[in-house]
Amino acid sequence: MTKYVCTICGYEYDPAEGCEDQGVAPGTAWEDVKEDFVCPVCGVGKELFEAE
Repeated sequence: MTKYVCTICGYEYDPAEGCEDQGVAPGTAWEDVKEDFVCPVCGVGKELFEAE
């Protein structure tokens, strides 16, 4: 699975780990993360993440 990186702060979303702070379970592909996801570090939206 591809990791995605916040273009503002560099936070890395790893599908294997998910993001429990945002209610995203481990094993969730980026495509399956809800559109209202925000970066847990800087708060920007999903649209500001890029594939690593």
